[in-house]
Amino acid sequence: MSTLPTDDLQRSARVSALCDAGWEMWEAFSAGDTERPFHPFVAADYDVVRTALWPYRARPLRFLEWGSATGVITVMADLLGFDAFGIELDSDLVRSARALAERFESGATFAHGSFLPDGYRWRSPDGDSRTGTVGAGRSGYQVLDRPLDDFDVVFGYPWDGEASMMHDLMAQYGRPDALLLLHGTGTGVRAYRAGTEITSEPWLPAA
Repeated sequence: MSTLPTDDLQRSARVSALCDAGWEMWEAFSAGDTERPFHPFVAADYDVVRTALWPYRARPLRFLEWGSATGVITVMADLLGFDAFGIELDSDLVRSARALAERFESGATFAHGSFLPDGYRWRSPDGDSRTGTVGAGRSGYQVLDRPLDDFDVVFGYPWDGEASMMHDLMAQYGRPDALLLLHGTGTGVRAYRAGTEITSEPWLPAA
């Protein structure tokens, strides 16, 4: 028998159902069962992210997902009690995310736009200004009417070469005490504050 409080049991059940729905959506996209033959996203390992976020459930923390795709992670954060927001450049994916939020009676908010702030220019140490798969467009922060430094927890799934840029974004525009969570293939979720990796949990102070 589970020893979790009733509220946590309900949260866990809702998140489990959400993860199942997320994988069903991914399988549909992978099979080409969409209006377009290609959607530029890779599904996160939902169970790994769930494990990373679970200790901070039901806390008054503002969460932002960079490149929220179908919205699973942002909706998950909302179901766990975060004040959750996602920014996504692909309008079709934003519509999918909003439909998912409605399906799960989630208050997660999604903005159609780029998670790069207006005026941001990436210059890597070797002078490369390419931003990988991160596209340019209207800043999602304008749509949300919230700057990056308004968020306590920022989540990103960097593709090859994008992690350094995400660290630079946080250094320039994020709050110094905010938590940056980067989810890499095969590396799980790693946490950073002010550019330094936090290697021991909890990543956040006790409530």
